[in-house]
Amino acid sequence: MRNKSISINVWVVLIFCACIFVTAFGFRNINNNVINSENQEGQLKPEDRLAIIWTSGDKEVATHMVFMYTFNSKKYKWWDDITLVVWGPSAKLLAEDKDLQDYIKRIKDAGVTLKACKGCADMYGVSDKLTELGLEVKYMGEITDYIKEGRNVLTF
Repeated sequence: MRNKSISINVWVVLIFCACIFVTAFGFRNINNNVINSENQEGQLKPEDRLAIIWTSGDKEVATHMVFMYTFNSKKYKWWDDITLVVWGPSAKLLAEDKDLQDYIKRIKDAGVTLKACKGCADMYGVSDKLTELGLEVKYMGEITDYIKEGRNVLTF
């Protein structure tokens, strides 16, 4: 019984933290009065770009945190450019779960860029399935580029 209580408490804390994060960044454009987030060269500023790194193999984390925040970030224009990177156990989970596949299609249709780590996907034998789902499956050393260019990086 104690383990169940601890598990519930952990989820409550995680959801609470996610709500605070969403609230803080949800009002970002209002507080900063951002009209044009492009620099003089017409490119997006790194601070207006978000890379979400999804590594968890837990479906509840996917639906109630990663996918919900990713979809709403695009829908409500909290970020100008969003990339969702499927990395590690999340690749296997996505390839096997129809509900998550349907949700990822909605995220893609909303305009989020979808990528998956080829090394991870190959390890789980799901590269072809992720490609079928519309993800760009490639080696993800570019995560280093995201960090060096100053893009916001959020991990789950």
